[in-house]
Amino acid sequence: MTVANAKSGSAMQQVLDNLKELPTGTGAKDIDLIFLRGIMESPIVRSLAKAHERLEEVKLQAVRDDNVQLVTEILDSLNVLPEKDAAAAELARILQEPHFKSLIEAHDKVAAKCYEMPHAAVNSNSLLTSSLMPADAVRMIGIQKKAGEPLGVTFRVVQGEMVIARILHGSSIDRQGMLHTGDIIREVNGREVGSNPHELQELLRDCSGSITLKVLPSYKDTPAPPQVYLKPHFNYNPATDNLIPCKEAGLAFSKGDVLHVVNKEDPNWWQARKVVGGATGLIPSQFLEEKRKAFVRRDWDASGTGMLCGTRNEKKKKKKMMYLTAKNAEFDRYELQIYEEVAKMPPFQRKTLVLIGAQGVGRRSLKNRLILLNPLRYGTTVPFTSRRPREEEKDGQNYCFVTREEMEKDIKESRYLEHGEYDGNLYGTKIDSIHEVVHAGRTCILDVNPQALKVLKTAEFMPFVVFIAAPELDTLRAMHKAVVDAGLTTKLLTENDLKKTVDESARIHRAYSHYFDLTIVNDNLDKAFDKLQETVERLFIEPQWVPVSWVY
Repeated sequence: MTVANAKSGSAMQQVLDNLKELPTGTGAKDIDLIFLRGIMESPIVRSLAKAHERLEEVKLQAVRDDNVQLVTEILDSLNVLPEKDAAAAELARILQEPHFKSLIEAHDKVAAKCYEMPHAAVNSNSLLTSSLMPADAVRMIGIQKKAGEPLGVTFRVVQGEMVIARILHGSSIDRQGMLHTGDIIREVNGREVGSNPHELQELLRDCSGSITLKVLPSYKDTPAPPQVYLKPHFNYNPATDNLIPCKEAGLAFSKGDVLHVVNKEDPNWWQARKVVGGATGLIPSQFLEEKRKAFVRRDWDASGTGMLCGTRNEKKKKKKMMYLTAKNAEFDRYELQIYEEVAKMPPFQRKTLVLIGAQGVGRRSLKNRLILLNPLRYGTTVPFTSRRPREEEKDGQNYCFVTREEMEKDIKESRYLEHGEYDGNLYGTKIDSIHEVVHAGRTCILDVNPQALKVLKTAEFMPFVVFIAAPELDTLRAMHKAVVDAGLTTKLLTENDLKKTVDESARIHRAYSHYFDLTIVNDNLDKAFDKLQETVERLFIEPQWVPVSWVY
């Protein structure tokens, strides 16, 4: 480690250590310190600190750049001394040594910053020739390969030449560092390659031990791998992808995995690996997957008549409409969510815990049980309404009562997270009431409509979103019967009501699953609560992957 890096590392560590004492000394909020610590520990900030230290590093300066003249003057002075002075004679001999004279001359040139080579007489033709590699400037490269081990390289044909299209990060070829993207392969073990990439792949797959390649280098600079982490919102299996150039090179992943993207040079295929470990592979780029998903209609929107992929239904007219908030849910169905860039944060308390689900799936019961278990950590909002309070009701206890004019004014000013009208009265959740719970140091638990997630999924609210999914219809029917038999409710649900709950739950999952951090199927209220509590408690002790917009 250089001196600059050592100073930078120690200075950064000193700042991080002092952050632990800031709350008592300055009154800083815990959440602000957590975010500050996360930023200070990020690789980007550490790299900037190292670069700053390197720029600020004081470089050594030469005292003088005419030491050759100084040595000459010293020799002149030594020549006048008596010959009996042995020390003077020894010094004169050392100063006249060829190696010492060359050392002094080199010092003076460096001190005077004379770094350029002597100018030689060249013409434009020689410059042009030297800047281009001749056609036969090939290299013989030896690589090692274990039997059955993939090399991690793909090829493409360019003007009849076999060119390396990509090298997978972390593969055998990448670790050996002998080949680069753009290199042209001419021979393998003395055998000329043709113009079929699949035949070359088969040839290399059958080889083992030492392999000799005849290569025409590309001499392209390889950029540093980007520090990009993505959370996919879809499942991917390269074995079923007909567009991928090499199925064996693909990386399978599931929705919600965190991927480290190491190469984005190809506009259609990125190289990535899972942060939990494993080899690097190809994944579809944002551009490619958007085109693919925009082309294929969603199956739940398809009509009853069958259609082949890519064909047009001439009888189906296109639906044209302007964006209206009243049609918000309809537009959400066509929202494409491919990847979400995320960053790793140390453990911290989320500002809000959002419970999403169909009506009657048990969100309110889970919310109330969590608040009763730890009222100092969790809280919730009191809804506002324009109706008049009943005799037994107190303002601010179950409802906050305001006039209809005041509520309509606040709705126009976007001061409500959500609102609706029932029996001629307005009801809604005010955004300021969420902030009041958060400022009190508690996590605000919300059971809101899924349309509100687009407002909540920001750094202002930092939500942890849990989808409470309805169980299968038979299970839901049995659960409702058990509750009625136990006398816990007097509300009887019909078979149609239960089916609506299951269908609504499936619709919410299809349209909003890219917002969910956790999905719990509520087929047993006690088990669902235990899983919810366990997951929320882990947020305080385990690092979290959050949207990068929350950090930078």
